[in-house]
Amino acid sequence: MDKAATLTWLRRISGDIASVTIKRLEDTLPWYADMPPARRSAVGLVAQAGITSFIQWYEDPTSTPWIAADIFAAAPRELLRSVSLQQTLQLIRVTVEVTEERVAGRGNDLREAILLYSRDVAFAAADVYARAAEARGLWDARLEALVVDSILTGEADEELPSRIAALGWHGHGEVAVLVGTTPPQFDVDLVRRTARKLAVDVLIGVQGSRLVLVIGRARIAGQEPSEGEEEELGFEEIASRLEPSFGPGYVVLGPAVAALVDASQSARAALAGFAVARAWRSAPRPVDADDLLPERALAGDPLAKQTLIERIYRPLQAHSTDLVTTLWSYLDNGRSLEATARELFVHPNTVRYRLKRVSEVIGWDATGPREALILQTALILGSIGAADQVRRRPPLRRPSR
Repeated sequence: MDKAATLTWLRRISGDIASVTIKRLEDTLPWYADMPPARRSAVGLVAQAGITSFIQWYEDPTSTPWIAADIFAAAPRELLRSVSLQQTLQLIRVTVEVTEERVAGRGNDLREAILLYSRDVAFAAADVYARAAEARGLWDARLEALVVDSILTGEADEELPSRIAALGWHGHGEVAVLVGTTPPQFDVDLVRRTARKLAVDVLIGVQGSRLVLVIGRARIAGQEPSEGEEEELGFEEIASRLEPSFGPGYVVLGPAVAALVDASQSARAALAGFAVARAWRSAPRPVDADDLLPERALAGDPLAKQTLIERIYRPLQAHSTDLVTTLWSYLDNGRSLEATARELFVHPNTVRYRLKRVSEVIGWDATGPREALILQTALILGSIGAADQVRRRPPLRRPSR
């Protein structure tokens, strides 16, 4: 059979091939049968376009070298979101199988043309999905950068929850922010794989030399870990596992907050700690932002000052003035029990007992050099604040006679 007769025959049976292909799709591909009628019709249009395009290509392969890409122009845009690349390749395979069955015995040239054309169609499909994935990845990266920037600046608006949902955030419950330097070769995929293994979700923001990770638990409290996931870890341990992804320098972990919409509080503390971390020569990596409260307060961070007063000075003042007096004396006397006992006219064991009570009330141990600095800074700030309140207090008016 010459080529002209073959083309006439192919055009005559193209409708039958399309009908058999649709029937084969329904019988062999469960996902196709479960699709809504409109999407099944769109998939049928793609199959019909593929058969028609093959006939045009077979007539003159050199005149339309990219005609395979036109097959997917018949599909609506939403079909890319509902049909995966794997399903598209299954569609191509079924269409080729049906076409091969119908042209069996018509010569090897036609069969080879079908195989060559199906290869071009498969590459065209991969190209369509790759371009869609690239565009979606760029959009997601821009949206993620916008969300992280909103968290860092604290300029959250009504659209922030919807933007977070659009990124596929799976975090539940508490969230913390981790800040450090960007490595020369930053591997985003490695960070996300590590986060999945740790059962956390992350938002990643690269701001020049600064790398910001917003960390949230991806597993609901009480839920059993899936295969390959770690048991539920504290944010300090999670930060230690993610620390190798940062560049040289300090890595600071902000305090945990209740939800992602409150992450700006953790971000402010982490950024303030990152700015002054060099002032602590032996700072660990990573370091909690709350361990840098003295340096942050000296740098003028109002959040650090408020934290020191509310978590140390006021609880001690409310519990017992003896604890405040003992702590002041102990720190002023170079953390000497004997010197403190002499100044207060008490036994050294009494000083030990009161320092133990201090640790129980606020959670910091005054006998350590680093924690002693934190406590002394809190006492200074608390005293300044108390003096300011006394000066601002309005004078009492004498009752008129």
